[in-house]
Amino acid sequence: MEAALTFPPIHMPSSRPIPANESADGDDVDVALMRRIAEGDERAFRDLVERHQNAVVGTVARMLGDPTEAEDIAQLAFLRIWKHAKRWRPDAKFTTYLFTITRNLVFNESRRRSRRKEVSSEEREEDSGFQMASETRHEPQEEAMKLEMHQQIDRAIATLPEAQRTAVILYSYESLPYEEIASVLNTSVSSVKSLLFRARTTLRERLASYLAE
Repeated sequence: MEAALTFPPIHMPSSRPIPANESADGDDVDVALMRRIAEGDERAFRDLVERHQNAVVGTVARMLGDPTEAEDIAQLAFLRIWKHAKRWRPDAKFTTYLFTITRNLVFNESRRRSRRKEVSSEEREEDSGFQMASETRHEPQEEAMKLEMHQQIDRAIATLPEAQRTAVILYSYESLPYEEIASVLNTSVSSVKSLLFRARTTLRERLASYLAE
């Protein structure tokens, strides 16, 4: 059955994805879909992918600081959902399970990149600074400035330690509550709050010069 499994198109979202926990139908729909997927229902699987693909692709892109492999990693995440559907139990929200898988895949990819030394964190910061200076000079329009600001924020987030980066993305972009983020990170709510505090402090420092312009 795996050979015949087909995905709906998975693409980078063109705008800010709707947070998974803000969907109108809520977790009950995800639970119902997962039960059908456990029985081999490909239509249910496609529905589940369509419900959450924007959130997953956007999260992966921000966690890696690189959108080029986000679609492939998102597809791997959903493939794991399909393969393990029979063993899944609704002990927590489905999105907790989904983002835990996503985080693990991103962590593995980050380790692979680190071993191959493709891009150092120092090079990423230097490239971001020079690119933003150039873009700011050549794109003075208001919309371009807004886009640049979002890009600069994403680059700054990409330089955070992995746990801080994950907490910020899940809280700020996916609107997950502290409790769910704690489950994804396998830590406590107080630790999540501490991670967010340290991340915000770092981001303010790294964006201070840009915001002052």
